[in-house]
Amino acid sequence: MANGARPHGSIFSGLVLISIGTLLLLHNYRGLEIDTILFHWWPLLLIFWGAIKLYERTAGARSGDPGASRISSGEIFLVVGMLALLGIVVGADIGKQKFNIDFGDISGDAHDFDLDVAPKTVPPTARISIRNGRGDISVRASDEAEIRISGKKTVHAWSENDASHIAEAAKVQILQNGDGYEIVTPGFETSSSRAAVDLDIAVPKQAALTIRDEKGDVTISGMATSVSVTSPNGDVEVRDTADDVNIDIRKGDVKVSDTKGNVKISGKGGEINVASAGGGLTIEGEFYGPIRADKISKGVRFISQRTDLTLTQLSGHLDTGSGNLEIADAPGNLTLRTNSYDVSVENAGGKVKIDNRNGNVSLRFSSPPKEDIEITNASAGIDLTLPGSSSFDIVADSRSGEIDSEFTNASLKLTGADTGNTHLEGKYGSGHGPKITLKTSYGSISIHKTSGVIAPPLPKPPKEIPPAEQH
Repeated sequence: MANGARPHGSIFSGLVLISIGTLLLLHNYRGLEIDTILFHWWPLLLIFWGAIKLYERTAGARSGDPGASRISSGEIFLVVGMLALLGIVVGADIGKQKFNIDFGDISGDAHDFDLDVAPKTVPPTARISIRNGRGDISVRASDEAEIRISGKKTVHAWSENDASHIAEAAKVQILQNGDGYEIVTPGFETSSSRAAVDLDIAVPKQAALTIRDEKGDVTISGMATSVSVTSPNGDVEVRDTADDVNIDIRKGDVKVSDTKGNVKISGKGGEINVASAGGGLTIEGEFYGPIRADKISKGVRFISQRTDLTLTQLSGHLDTGSGNLEIADAPGNLTLRTNSYDVSVENAGGKVKIDNRNGNVSLRFSSPPKEDIEITNASAGIDLTLPGSSSFDIVADSRSGEIDSEFTNASLKLTGADTGNTHLEGKYGSGHGPKITLKTSYGSISIHKTSGVIAPPLPKPPKEIPPAEQH
């Protein structure tokens, strides 16, 4: 070639193909959620592309090829095509999760076959694990010292003969491994959607139970010892248990009721509903459906990217959803750090500490509070309702907002009403009361007095977010 220049091609295309191929491989075999990667990390593609072009520009300048760093039409079509491919994969995942569409099941008609598994005698306190690839699992407690399995196989095939061959090869087995027992379903792998098995299993009530179901719903009832469930893709329901419940989920809803032990739910998914737990409830992860907890004797711990909540007791309920976080009848201490929730707390019995922003905070007490209250907010208001018989020391500050209090006496001093920053400080009542600290910016503080009977909540003031504070 002229001047001895060698053909020059961009390395960008090769690196894009390697990166996208790696993502798809991890998605298929490790369950990597591409939608999360794209949502949070898509700017890396631009950074990656720009870094390569800078490198090629520097290398081209040294070699006398100034056009080496041009963005070619082929590169643009490659990026658009790869993004379209990832979009198809994400769309298929959303269809599977939200609309129960299984694109792999388009492989013939469904044929059902009854299971024929011999009962297995086991010790009453045996350790039992259940592993299933595809299909629902239902486990119930039994007073008999044996494992009994019933249910059905479902095979998708174009003929009855082909379905029979597939069903015959797919067995349900009870294997002994030391002092433990394992129920396995070889032939029902997650990579094949042609065969699935729904298991209805009876196990000794005192057995320790561990379940992993790759694709399907899990239901457990009546167990007297601990229960552990891993469900990458399906709903989980546990009821009437006498010990701890541990659930790790990735896609699906969780329902737990009438358990005497602790409940721990981790991972990510949709709705959570936990009622009547004799222990504590811990929720760790990102759950996008409504979360409801009722009557949790030893309190609630909820940790996510958005929220850090600790309740030492919950005799009433906790609800989150649609931009609201509501807590009612929590006799113990309450600590909450969150954002963009409208927070409503009624009848907290212990210390209250709330740190919020971009959402109103409302506290209501039917009896005078006895413990300290500390609320910090930003770009939203604070609303506090107390019985008229309450006694307290208060410090309240509203930057670029107003303070309106129905509690008045000579020791309560309201200042700065004409400057835009309002301050209220002083003591109310004759007895020794808790310290109340209220702080907000670009929002109002309202303090209401009741005769002891909780009145209907006042309308929430509109949010006033100046342009500098908007996101």
